[in-house]
Amino acid sequence: MKQFTIIVCYCIFAFSNAFAQSSDKSDIIEKDIKELQKFKVSGYIQSQLQTGQQDASLLVGTPNENSDKSFNRIGIRRGRIKYTYTEGIASGVFQLDLTEKGIGFKDVYINVMDPFVKSSSLRAGIFDRPFGYEIRYSSSMRETPERSNVFNTLFPGERDLGAMITLCAAPSSKWSFIEMNVGLFSGNGIRQDTDSRKDFIGHIKAEKDIHPNINIGVGASYYNGSIYQGTENVYTMQDGSFVLSSDQHNIGKYAKREYVGFNAQFIANSNIGKTKIVGEYLYGTQPGLKNSSKSPNSSTQIIADTYIRSFNGWYVLLSQDLGNLPISALVKYDLYNPNRNVSNNNLGDATGTGSADVAYNTLGLGLVWWANKSLRVQAYYEIVKNETSVNLEGYAHDRKDDVFTLRLSYKF
Repeated sequence: MKQFTIIVCYCIFAFSNAFAQSSDKSDIIEKDIKELQKFKVSGYIQSQLQTGQQDASLLVGTPNENSDKSFNRIGIRRGRIKYTYTEGIASGVFQLDLTEKGIGFKDVYINVMDPFVKSSSLRAGIFDRPFGYEIRYSSSMRETPERSNVFNTLFPGERDLGAMITLCAAPSSKWSFIEMNVGLFSGNGIRQDTDSRKDFIGHIKAEKDIHPNINIGVGASYYNGSIYQGTENVYTMQDGSFVLSSDQHNIGKYAKREYVGFNAQFIANSNIGKTKIVGEYLYGTQPGLKNSSKSPNSSTQIIADTYIRSFNGWYVLLSQDLGNLPISALVKYDLYNPNRNVSNNNLGDATGTGSADVAYNTLGLGLVWWANKSLRVQAYYEIVKNETSVNLEGYAHDRKDDVFTLRLSYKF
């Protein structure tokens, strides 16, 4: 009997110890799961084939090797992987871009939510500039392969180094459909900051479901910044021509860079599928170079003459689902006029203007097949037209620069 009692006690002790260890392991596993839930990995891959006429600029591969023939290239347009870790009200984000050209970073920022309502936030680092609609609309979801010409010129790379405050009422508030973003940025993209001046960007939007199947939104944006003047020569437009101001005091000063933008969108779901209409209009002042109106995206202050231009640009996009089919048809028209004060045959040496002053418009036609929530195929043809001038070499006729893009995208 004594031996039996000892055996029973031993079994009870062993079982209790095993149960305790099992319970400890469960607690550890549960803790590990909670930690893993704070960490998120996402991304997307865009592999594409592009063909272009002889003067086209493709976004994968090298430039045309035969200037008198059409050409094609294949490549990875975007290979993004994004890491997000959230602890309480704060999160950290890293996003890398991996293509055959190499590895680079896209997003590196800290986001801190307000601890009370948790609808407003502070963001600091490298992230999308808060201007308009198209810049902040992810390339993983955008219907067209690329953003409009006006945005690619004024905001190359979409991102900048800075800090931004987002203000929004609580979700339960009747004003929760309004959001405002204000921030200060370095002004030269994702490169190192080079001076003590900062550019201001502000955006306010209102977006609301006015019906269970209808969503509308409007917004306004403002950009106020500057660009370094590297020489004594500054050109401004007067009576349709560039006029030179040459003064040693111009060196080291900053030319004003100012944009105003308006955007609107309409989305409706009906028996014919989802209908989406989006449009934006921008105008302002852009300091640039003789042969380029593109904004800086470099850590090096450019030592070149400054050309100040008044510009405008806009686009409108219509996307329509084909009934219950997982296919969308789309048409988009965009225009970018880098210099509103000169056009057509006035372009040329007589007015001091060149290729950077030529206006372009693009008509895009495409189809998107949403194979599933992760996989889609895009086919898109761009008909590109430019201003012509008999007085500007290479622009007496419309350039041959149409582009066709066939893209396979996978999002995870």
